[in-house]
Amino acid sequence: MSRKRLSSTRQQAVALAYQQGSSSPRVVAKGQGLLAERIIERAQEAGVFVHESPELVAMLMQVDLDQHIPPQLYRAIAELLAFVYHLERGEAAIVPVFDLPPLVDDQPE
Repeated sequence: MSRKRLSSTRQQAVALAYQQGSSSPRVVAKGQGLLAERIIERAQEAGVFVHESPELVAMLMQVDLDQHIPPQLYRAIAELLAFVYHLERGEAAIVPVFDLPPLVDDQPE
């Protein structure tokens, strides 16, 4: 497998896992640069779908390792999981476009 060249902005990757009965998926791996490349390679080797969404990854990079995703990202992640579900069943699926809310409330109290 050929190595991708990193652009001036470092590549980032986040891996999520969901355990049935859990409240939400959690971040199980995240990294930049070579670590991001390795996360993507391992996912591909395992047959795990890899979706490219720099905006969503940037938000997920703010979540601590082994922590559940915040409620603000539930809809985006649910849409992504539904997309993957349809792909795995061989069905036509529309790539989700995310309307991502800020993770931190910047409104003064």
